[in-house]
Amino acid sequence: MRIHSNRRRFLQVSALGVVGASVLHRPAGAQYDGTFTWISPRGTLEVLDDYPYWVGKKMGYFGDLDTEMQPGPSDGTATVKFVDVGQADMGFPSPGVFSFALTNGMDLVSVWHMGARDTFSIAFRKGEGTNDLTQLEGKTILLGSAAWQSITDPLLAAQGVDIAKVNYVEAGWPTWGTALAAGQGDAALSWEGLRAEWIATGLDFEYWLGVQHSPLPANSFVIRRSDLEDPERRNFLERYLRGWAMGLEFAWHNPRAAVEMVFEQFPTLAANVGPELGTTSILQQINVFRGDMEQREGWGWHDMTSWQTFFDILLEIGQIEEPIDAQDVCINEFVGPANDFDHDKVRADAGSYELSAEMEAVDVAQIEAHLFDAAVK
Repeated sequence: MRIHSNRRRFLQVSALGVVGASVLHRPAGAQYDGTFTWISPRGTLEVLDDYPYWVGKKMGYFGDLDTEMQPGPSDGTATVKFVDVGQADMGFPSPGVFSFALTNGMDLVSVWHMGARDTFSIAFRKGEGTNDLTQLEGKTILLGSAAWQSITDPLLAAQGVDIAKVNYVEAGWPTWGTALAAGQGDAALSWEGLRAEWIATGLDFEYWLGVQHSPLPANSFVIRRSDLEDPERRNFLERYLRGWAMGLEFAWHNPRAAVEMVFEQFPTLAANVGPELGTTSILQQINVFRGDMEQREGWGWHDMTSWQTFFDILLEIGQIEEPIDAQDVCINEFVGPANDFDHDKVRADAGSYELSAEMEAVDVAQIEAHLFDAAVK
């Protein structure tokens, strides 16, 4: 991968880096009859983003599959590095980090497209936002990790921004939003779901929203391509992704129940966010994960046009040096089997789930009506 390099642009990502075996203790080549490990791109699991998994676990949708979630290191590229060397079985990278993996010799393939719409956004202090992102030329954008430049560059380029004129500062996880509020930069990368969680910590921004303006895809699940050659692993993946699909479907029908299930896992998150902002966060993410389902073939379906647009932009801006064919690295063959479940039963499960009184009091329709109030007008 070719990365711009001068005093202004700080990001220099190593090819493979050092993956510490002490983090996950998973030997390379381990079989799926051991614990199947999914690794987060964020360095934490205490977020609402992964709600379909916690729903699936609570409702028994994964059956007898032996699975676990791991936060991994906060390094933005760890989610692909760990999968590549066999210390995790599935990662959840942004498209930019996925392209980093591909151009650095990691033979990975995306098997499940969670982010049907672009989840990423640009946060501004109140009164300073713009829907014309070319106004960011000459300005400073704050990132939680240097690796996030691979997210932000194509996002900006797709909006006509000359990315050579944009400055970045790595302000650290989870402090980059606080740094924006303190005036240390002009804007910051954000995403759906995080917007609500930032409000819970007193960070009240306005946003240019990718879900409204961007043609690009968002994060997906990636595995080693070699796993596709093993029939037993393919069968496992079908069942595993079906658990995620059922969790997504359940939350679509009852988002407040999904919030409660995540809060059961993470009481500190529950205390910090609360039912109303938790529901807001999940509704933001459902909008991203579901997308326009009339145009999709089910949960997890890759829109190849969107993905090819993304890879073409990467080539144009020099983030990759060789073309990438979306159909070679993004596959939809698991979408049919994963979506082959009893939809009526899941709907009934969601409808009969008993909420706490506190969660029952949350007005979903009211939240949906104001979901994008923070967008730059």
